[in-house]
Amino acid sequence: MSRLAPRPFSAAIADFTRSARPVTTLARVQQAWDSAAGTAIAAAASPTAERDGVLTVTCEAAVWAQELDLMASQLIIRLNAELGEELVRELRCLTA
Repeated sequence: MSRLAPRPFSAAIADFTRSARPVTTLARVQQAWDSAAGTAIAAAASPTAERDGVLTVTCEAAVWAQELDLMASQLIIRLNAELGEELVRELRCLTA
């Protein structure tokens, strides 16, 4: 294939980031977290571990951990929707 012009740098970077992106569930959840959780929650809590569909979220305060425990079913639905498949089945909230 011959090209008349050089390939745009943005296209090369997009291809590279797609191929270099980690494929672990935790990495995918961390990428989707801000969008799925919202800015307020994302500022106070972050996903720190995942094992067999159980996502551990570390919160800055116990009140956030309790709040996320109450919101777990909603967060799981939003996260799985962002991920495009059901990878998270349970949320475990801890304080830092």
